[in-house]
Amino acid sequence: MYKLKNYMEDIVSQKIDSLLKILNICSCDKCRLDIMAIALNDLPSKYVVSEKGALYTKIRELESQFEVDVETAIIKAALFVSKSPKH
Repeated sequence: MYKLKNYMEDIVSQKIDSLLKILNICSCDKCRLDIMAIALNDLPSKYVVSEKGALYTKIRELESQFEVDVETAIIKAALFVSKSPKH
């Protein structure tokens, strides 16, 4: 069975908690999801259907610029949400 997935969601979800801890920003469920949504809207989607597609994306994730882009998007979103949290 094939399943369409935006792999970028997994990447952002893996990185967000450590960045929020460093920034000392609220990590309640509402703020976390708001930050993820804003960051994901700023990042290119990485849709995969097969294991091969997921593997290719995982390899790309190792590139330093890719990691910088993801972390930058999360930090910008976190600072935006922290100015006006909705929790």
